[in-house]
Amino acid sequence: MQLKQIQGYIQSIYLAVYDDKILLLDGCCKADVGLIFDYITKELNRPIEHLKVIIVTHMHPDHAGAANTLKKLYGCKIYSGNAPREWYSGIDGFLMYVTDVLLGQWVAKRLRKPRKSLWFWPRLNVDLLLNDGQMIPQFEDWQVIDTHGHTDRDISLFHQPTKKVYVADLAVKVKNNYIPPFPVCYPNRYRHSLAKIAKLKPSSVILAHGGEVNFSPQNYQYLVSLAPQVPVTVWRVTKVKLAKVFKRR
Repeated sequence: MQLKQIQGYIQSIYLAVYDDKILLLDGCCKADVGLIFDYITKELNRPIEHLKVIIVTHMHPDHAGAANTLKKLYGCKIYSGNAPREWYSGIDGFLMYVTDVLLGQWVAKRLRKPRKSLWFWPRLNVDLLLNDGQMIPQFEDWQVIDTHGHTDRDISLFHQPTKKVYVADLAVKVKNNYIPPFPVCYPNRYRHSLAKIAKLKPSSVILAHGGEVNFSPQNYQYLVSLAPQVPVTVWRVTKVKLAKVFKRR
């Protein structure tokens, strides 16, 4: 297995490359579809049919946005974590979907990226739901680790032979510090997830926003110290800001 990293639209993209098959460690942005095709066929000089499986760690636009399109175009399978319902279900889910896409576009603007569409179908055409501790079919050297907190379905991917772990958005790198993501919808689960990753003692931690890094005990402690005690979401932040505005009046 060779782990390849390329820069996506607003996040890093990781491909686990084998002699006759490729695993895409996350579903990327809708804007990354052409980039993935070009990298596999031109940089790796492989047929696109070698892309066998896409893992979707959670349903945000930079982790799920390209998955359905890649499956439709190239016939690869989509695997994701086992959760009881669609993430973007109901009216609240639709509003959250719109908010997440707009946040993604704001990130792209902050990164000075050319404007591209991040809109994607918010229902995942999944082939298999994976449980905590399960090995990934066709890629049995990779193990699924439930790391909920950012959402109710986040998973990390642990490569047992090398002890590398891809944690998606469990932490993000900002100015050489590692901090919790935004949002953290389930703070108790989030702290539990940090403990699970620390217990693995990985050789490296691979971030969607921050690259492949070595986490020290101090890094974990710092993340735990910053982990919220109550949910931190767009709606809660908005309510707090509105309350402060009305209080001043």
